[in-house]
Amino acid sequence: MNRCSNFLTFVKKVLLIACLAPLAAMAQEWPNKPITFIVPFPAGGGTDAFARPLAAQLTKQLGKQIVIDNRGGAGGTLGASIAAKAAPDGYSFFVGAAHHAIAPAMYPNLDYDIEKSFVPVAMIANPPQVIVVNPKNVQVKNLKEFIELLKKNPGKFNYASAGNGSSHHLAGEQFKMLTKTFITHIPYRGAGPAMQDLIAGQVDIEFDGLGSSAAQIKNGSIVALAVASQKRAPGFPTVPTAAEAGLVGYEVSTWYGLFAPKGTPQPIIDKMTVEVQKAINSPDLKTIWTNNGSDTPNLSGDAFGKFVAGDIKRWAAVAKASGAKLD
Repeated sequence: MNRCSNFLTFVKKVLLIACLAPLAAMAQEWPNKPITFIVPFPAGGGTDAFARPLAAQLTKQLGKQIVIDNRGGAGGTLGASIAAKAAPDGYSFFVGAAHHAIAPAMYPNLDYDIEKSFVPVAMIANPPQVIVVNPKNVQVKNLKEFIELLKKNPGKFNYASAGNGSSHHLAGEQFKMLTKTFITHIPYRGAGPAMQDLIAGQVDIEFDGLGSSAAQIKNGSIVALAVASQKRAPGFPTVPTAAEAGLVGYEVSTWYGLFAPKGTPQPIIDKMTVEVQKAINSPDLKTIWTNNGSDTPNLSGDAFGKFVAGDIKRWAAVAKASGAKLD
């Protein structure tokens, strides 16, 4: 009996080695062709602001081109749906964000599951949300004056978001709930188009990820009233936190992360994780991240997956409490 048991154990080990050997070899050879990063928003938005520099750095490190494929629409869920159906061969990855933790509470008929359809690779950036205004349309000096203006003029002003169910949308609804004000929501197909209209004065306000507002704040096209974080953002020492400006409890982070379609070989995911951590800690990307208002995160694999799961629950509660709906 013992001999039989030992023989079966031996056979299992041989089979395991036989199964794992090709995967290990695959990881050693990977990549041998260009890799696609599916970005679920148009060019010019916050996701793009971090995905493109990361892709450029990884191209240098891996020796193969990282191609950005912008697939905007439906608050980032269209691109997520496309990415979920991509071949799990290590040549397609998805650049997801806080928007995708919100989506389950806003879109009841998603054809993918951010937790089940993907494998979390690593968080790549975590800039805070920022309240920005067109200085001609909204003539205030600080957040206190802004809230007073809104209360005196209910329904007069509007705010742009990156789309229904985006973190920008929920950040706006949470702000309205905390301040007991009313601002009309105008959803766009991404933060890039929303920012263009904010600069042009077609909309008055935007609750934006700092990554896509950074350059415009610095050149004076728009005015930042506060960041929705516990501390001031890197690279923006003069912009107060919402709490410092008088709005306690308003904290919203627009994190961005890299995911692989479910079924992607684990050795390839492990190798990409190492390369991503190396990339975001490179001097060039650290400088870009600071200029975009983000720290360099250190969260990957299962720990990143647990973070996403917690964020899904948190945003579900915010969506319910605020009464946010698709506009």
